[in-house]
Amino acid sequence: MDKTLYITDLDGTLLNENAELSEYTTNALNRLIDEGMNFSVATARTGATTFKLLKDIKLNQPLVLMNGVLIYDMATEHFVKKLIIGEKTRERINNAIIKTGQAGLMYGFIGDQMTTYYTNLEIKPLREFVDERIQKFNKKFVKVQNFADVDADIIYFTFLNTKDNITKIHNELKDINDIHCVFYPDIYSNDLFYLELTNIEASKFSGIKYLRENYGYTKIIGFGDNLNDIPLFDACDESYAVSNAKEDVKKAATAVIGANTEDGVVKWLERKWNEPINP
Repeated sequence: MDKTLYITDLDGTLLNENAELSEYTTNALNRLIDEGMNFSVATARTGATTFKLLKDIKLNQPLVLMNGVLIYDMATEHFVKKLIIGEKTRERINNAIIKTGQAGLMYGFIGDQMTTYYTNLEIKPLREFVDERIQKFNKKFVKVQNFADVDADIIYFTFLNTKDNITKIHNELKDINDIHCVFYPDIYSNDLFYLELTNIEASKFSGIKYLRENYGYTKIIGFGDNLNDIPLFDACDESYAVSNAKEDVKKAATAVIGANTEDGVVKWLERKWNEPINP
């Protein structure tokens, strides 16, 4: 029996220019899910921000979070997969942070509870990132003297700064064999870049592969806009870039659809869902 999953990135793809769901998209998605569509998201965001952003959507399929670091099962309300960064790798990352003077965030689990740690918020973009998530999503951030002092299962590091500053720490880390480095521009600012560090096996590709192997999907169709969505596309049977996507993302896609500011994803889903079935 055919079981198709439609899975989309959030920022720059499903969310509008204000990083929110439009009323049109919210209503249309709920109607499609009620009619039987298998819909999910694959995002760089954590569970806390994803759940808050999608609180009005009747999600019932597993979610790919933090670029494939975590898989969250909506049915059991548990993380069914976590990819941990090893102790030696974590030490090398911390040494690079100290050497370059780069401030960032470190995410870790104690049991099933995730906490985000920081050493300082002197870099303005990082401080604004944290402030926004505290104000909008009530997220908790814990200040520590040194990331090495934290006794937790570490899953993720992220850095946000100018391209020159991010390049410095990226150059220190890019040759470590057992971490996955993702270096890409912030879609909300032309001047800022992200560097994300995860277990080498973590990516939207591995997340989609896990869903296919463990949840019985026979076909997966994905949507995205940024460079970290190319692995998502590689894992899907069909892939669609919104018209505001990076050029490399458009080249990797099956086709280009409407922009995130025009409810492009959900309008494509509506057309697809209402297509007549060939006899």
